[in-house]
Amino acid sequence: MTANLSIDEGILSAVGRTPLVQLDRLFSRNGSSTRFFAKLEGLNPAGSVKDRAATSMVLDAIEKGTIEPGRSVVVESSSGNLGIGLAQACCRFGVRFICVVDPKTTAQNISILRSYGAEIDLVSEAGDAGDYLTARLRRVRELCAQLPHTYWTNQYENVLNARAQESIMREVVGELEQRVDYIFIATGTCGTIRGCGGFIRRNALSTRIVAVDAEGSAIFGTPGRRLIPGHGAAIRPALWHEGIADQVVSVNDQDCVVGCRNLVGAEAILAGGSSGAVVSAVEHLRDEIPDGSTCVLVLPDRGERYLDTIYSDEWVHGNFGEIKHLWKRKAPC
Repeated sequence: MTANLSIDEGILSAVGRTPLVQLDRLFSRNGSSTRFFAKLEGLNPAGSVKDRAATSMVLDAIEKGTIEPGRSVVVESSSGNLGIGLAQACCRFGVRFICVVDPKTTAQNISILRSYGAEIDLVSEAGDAGDYLTARLRRVRELCAQLPHTYWTNQYENVLNARAQESIMREVVGELEQRVDYIFIATGTCGTIRGCGGFIRRNALSTRIVAVDAEGSAIFGTPGRRLIPGHGAAIRPALWHEGIADQVVSVNDQDCVVGCRNLVGAEAILAGGSSGAVVSAVEHLRDEIPDGSTCVLVLPDRGERYLDTIYSDEWVHGNFGEIKHLWKRKAPC
């Protein structure tokens, strides 16, 4: 690896080693000794847990000569965080990047992608299964066939996606220096949950993995309509495998909103939709968690990209009605 490609220099050196903070208000109960910690992946430089995978996939391909800066074209299907992480990595290394998006991609995410120099390829019609993901993947394959020197990072199948996320569990264990009883992880490509699970198995840890999926996701359920992106998928990713999680909790869009609003209200953490899903999943299982347990919540991204949806009272009311009472802060019971 040449010096100018080293991630020890520049913004990509800030990827990983994200803060782990204790949540001492959100789940507090009188007399309980259970502790909850949040891994703040939104504090990666491009704003999400996907920075780890994006940097790993791009750097590996450059080291192997699969990507040649100034010549190659990286192509990926993404409506948000992975695309933004790839856009940053490609910008750092001077690599052309085309991000295939769909009408559900927010204007803010498209603006961020373009700010990094990414080219936007919009898929306007859903695929045969009625979802945009299959249409986006078909468009990626078309671009790879049409353009010379293309490289598809293929986040749903690339094992580097999972390997890069092993560092999350390594950092958690190293910082807590004690047994981690539960880790709650939102599922999408299944890169994070597979990576953390691999670290847990190799080190013979007793940590119980809780997968947080979306209602309407094909990963652990039946595909259907979903409003909030960031977790769940219209197809079961190739990175998924039987037994990837010890337990699965499926949450709906309203759960995500309520989880986000409760999180910022109790802990002053402004996080994204999948983080709200994780918070709600903990609430669903709270009575099943033995007292004295140590629990870690992986919070994938920040909330600024959801200001027009989750944190907009008008948007919430238009989609769910009057639900503000669900996130009024309550005194610990």
